[in-house]
Amino acid sequence: MLTGVLAGLTAGALWGLVFVAPRMAPGFSSVDLTAGRFVAYGLVAALVCAATRRPLPTARQALSAVGLSLLGFTGYYLLLVLAIRDAGTEVPSLVIGTIPIWVMLLGKPGHLRWAALVPGIVLTAAGLALMTFSPHGEGGAQGPHYWRGILWACASLASWTAFALLNARWLKKHPEVSATDWANWLGLATGAGALLLWGAAGSDLAAMRARPDAPLFLALVLATGAGSAWLATILWNMASRRLPASLCGQLIVSETLFALAYSFAWDGRWPSPAQWAAVALFTAGILASIKAHR
Repeated sequence: MLTGVLAGLTAGALWGLVFVAPRMAPGFSSVDLTAGRFVAYGLVAALVCAATRRPLPTARQALSAVGLSLLGFTGYYLLLVLAIRDAGTEVPSLVIGTIPIWVMLLGKPGHLRWAALVPGIVLTAAGLALMTFSPHGEGGAQGPHYWRGILWACASLASWTAFALLNARWLKKHPEVSATDWANWLGLATGAGALLLWGAAGSDLAAMRARPDAPLFLALVLATGAGSAWLATILWNMASRRLPASLCGQLIVSETLFALAYSFAWDGRWPSPAQWAAVALFTAGILASIKAHR
């Protein structure tokens, strides 16, 4: 259990980097950064497969990798982009922020009492409320397609929640496939999907290369592709194989905690009292969930 918890927390630390990367290269669109990251993930996976001569997936395994890559990577992000376009950032962020709660509820093992999950759920929900509701809203409700954006956000929520549950189930049903091999196969499928995403909604390649900060963009997508996608997926697979889905759901909160830490460090400032309180609630929620699953 300890190995699984540490793997899940480290995956969250790597995922948190993705929230700071766009701020380091503000001239590039979210689609460019995300597609670049996932293409880099696919390239790393292909290189690892070639260098180590690891087995390639069977047709059925490849089909599963394609489906799960759409749910957890390219498809999830595309739905989120559409949600932010139509409804702004604030409300879709709140919707997406409930993923840990849904994974905890839907992934509860049969022997665990519902009452045991209540403290972790309540603490996480309280932290999300403190962190998300701020006096600096973006006015997304005034947009003409606000409710369509909410539907996109709900679809994005359902997509990643389904990925978390189905990915954990697949790994437990196929112990013969290592966490690294499965991460590589997901990477190959995700890289192909990212190329399609970039072709449909990304910037012109020549224009991107002409930008003065193009080397920084390349460094960021390589770092997030190798670390926040490839390595993080291996670690998440390890956690998903060793822990109940409900506990993995709670560990997703660590992504928010690390993203906040990186953001405050980048800004050179300390959290507000409300943000400190939210961090404390998130941390207490993780600890309560770990205790419930012992």
